Amino acid sequence: MNNLSKFQLAVLAIFSVSIVVGLFLFAMSKGSSSSAQADLLVWGTISDNAFNAAYKASSVASNKLIKVTYVKKDSVDFQQSFVEALADGKGPDLVILRDDWVYQNRNKIFTIPYKNYSARTFKDTFIEEGEMFLAPDGVTSLPFIVDPLVMYWNRDMFSNNVIPQPPKYWDEIYDLINKMTKRDNNANILQATVALGEWRNIVNAKEILSMILIQAGTPITTRQNSNVVSVLNAVFNYPIAPSQSAVSFYTQFSNPTSPAYTWNRSLPNSLNMFLAGNLATYIGFASEIFPIQQKNSNLNFDVTYVPQIRNAPKKSVFGHMYSLSIVKQSQKIAGAYTLAVSLVEPASIKALETVVNLPPVRRDLLADAPTDAYRTVFYNSALISHSWIDPEPTQSSNLFRDMIESITGGKTSIPEALNRVNLELNAQLK
Repeated sequence: MNNLSKFQLAVLAIFSVSIVVGLFLFAMSKGSSSSAQADLLVWGTISDNAFNAAYKASSVASNKLIKVTYVKKDSVDFQQSFVEALADGKGPDLVILRDDWVYQNRNKIFTIPYKNYSARTFKDTFIEEGEMFLAPDGVTSLPFIVDPLVMYWNRDMFSNNVIPQPPKYWDEIYDLINKMTKRDNNANILQATVALGEWRNIVNAKEILSMILIQAGTPITTRQNSNVVSVLNAVFNYPIAPSQSAVSFYTQFSNPTSPAYTWNRSLPNSLNMFLAGNLATYIGFASEIFPIQQKNSNLNFDVTYVPQIRNAPKKSVFGHMYSLSIVKQSQKIAGAYTLAVSLVEPASIKALETVVNLPPVRRDLLADAPTDAYRTVFYNSALISHSWIDPEPTQSSNLFRDMIESITGGKTSIPEALNRVNLELNAQLK
């Protein structure tokens, strides 16, 4: 009996050590001391309800050695607050960053070594878009939420023009424009088919243009060894750079001399135009569905997939991804890692989904197809969602805006404008 008791005690001791061994691995990899006990501070821009749902469903919630405090920050001043807090030595241990905020904070983020979280495990667990967080030396962030672009379409406008279904391919847009775009006697647009071609009055313009570029065959930026570089001007074995075709396609819709003309900068912004019932299709994020319903409960609309390029080798849409990043300056790397891994467990992501109403980032959860018509579109769009490694979202957005407006204003040719953006993106990436 005594021998059995000793054996049981030994097993329990080994089991207890295995629970915390991951914590010490990270502490040692950083060259600092740590403990299994930690009071962790998490910053993010998602709601308290969303974070708490994921946390309470996670395995770490029952760990009495780890205490977690979540602080919701305003996205407008998040970056400044983050930098200032780190300078004061009072920064968070874990941050929830949108995909276009990760690269600019790369020097503030602790990279999880592949010996602790393998690339194979990452790819088997998360959707393909998450692979933008796989750096040469490890994982920079763990995917948490994905918000893909979808197409909202006005059912009444399609029915009134005897059009049975929304476009599946971009080339079908041209026929729709002939039937659905309405003008007055002075050629002013009263009713538009799609909001493309301009910038300032198109909600999600950067994301839409990014998506068309990616669909055309350019990832915009890519990793080369330990660096990230712009490939906006790369040819990729095509006769011309695919970015030229993409930008030409995008800008034609605001050209008054083009048969595709259906949009101009004098119109209301695209979301308001859609809400007013004067825009047949609106390209927006999955997260916009409830705000659209709330702002105009009488609007008869549906949701479908964003059009694709016909005969393209792969389907893709743009999606924003929120991810969990461990702060390099934290003195609690071990605990932050434990928390991050627990927050992406199936139970946590499923609980998170019920609050944010967005598709899960985990492949195993996406395999469980929903019966809801809207969520089916969201789930399938998540599987083909992509983004790109953005050096700094505001600066790159200004670059894209200036490019489009210089082209539509006749100041610059498409190849010249793309070359300038390519050079400036590379400068930002350095």
